Amino acid sequence: MRDKPFGLDIGATTLKAVWLGEQKEGFLLRAASVMPSVTKGIMSESPLDQEEMIRNIRSVITDAKINTPYVNIALPENLVYTKVLEMPVLSDKELSSAIYWEAEQYIPVPLPNVTLDFKVISKPDPKETNGKMQVLLVGAPTILIDKYQKILEASGLILNAVETEILSVIRSSIKGESSNSLIVHIGAVSTLLAIIKNNLLVFAYTIPTGGSAINRAIATDFGFTMEQAEEYKKTYGVSEKTLGGKIGQATMPVLSSIITEVKKALSFYNEKYKEMPIRQVILSGGSAKLPGLDVFFVKNCGIEAMIANPWKILADQKIPKEILENAPEYTIAVGLAMRDYEGN
Repeated sequence: MRDKPFGLDIGATTLKAVWLGEQKEGFLLRAASVMPSVTKGIMSESPLDQEEMIRNIRSVITDAKINTPYVNIALPENLVYTKVLEMPVLSDKELSSAIYWEAEQYIPVPLPNVTLDFKVISKPDPKETNGKMQVLLVGAPTILIDKYQKILEASGLILNAVETEILSVIRSSIKGESSNSLIVHIGAVSTLLAIIKNNLLVFAYTIPTGGSAINRAIATDFGFTMEQAEEYKKTYGVSEKTLGGKIGQATMPVLSSIITEVKKALSFYNEKYKEMPIRQVILSGGSAKLPGLDVFFVKNCGIEAMIANPWKILADQKIPKEILENAPEYTIAVGLAMRDYEGN
């Protein structure tokens, strides 16, 4: 029997690889590594950029000592189309036909250029009249999938599965959680929102701003380079008590735009599911651990906020301090590595 695939998060600024094993007490971390990504990203048409990406992928695998070629990857939410649909209860055959017409309403590009996938999230109680089932619709440009396939094959890897980032984040963030939650994953170029009710996705949305926008705001206000802005962001965060609150003030326009969308998502949910309120916000992604960010969300959302820790799935195991301290950055890679285990 072959080894389970590892998870490879091909981010805008970093590559992260995570390989898991399993034992009675929980998961076992077999390997984890991080490496810089290519500045122009995987969609660059430059042969030099593609060669650099291939080298970096090989390096992150070698560094982690991963010896399986099978890999799971996640497509960036800002490049795909994700929608949770409410539909009448249909058979598999009926759904396969109906989903195309639903996709035409929500995907703003010609469908012949898109690879569609869908998954039934939940079905109503059979006793419920006029009940609806919830279906996750995902559309990805076929050229995007082909690009990933080409890069991975050139890196010596075999693509086992492709999903969207939000599914990976959910898998690693809500493991062991019982409360209805709003996940806020702040990536480099976009922020993902996902509402989880009874461990099922009921809402997903992508905001076209993220950690890089926060860096640009700091760099502009202080005349810093982007690298300096990143360091100041990590050190001082959004706290009003450090540097006279100046870093916090610089980040406020970006964070306020995120909070506005978060409040809209909460309002949408509360109108529909008043009897099952959201109890917590789970902050994920590279910017999740900014000093004061959890307090900022509590203050603006009025509910508990916590930092995602995908490593809580591990059995009693010591892991490197650097990996542990940067836990929320690994939610996608860990979620991908969990994908092929039963019940995940």
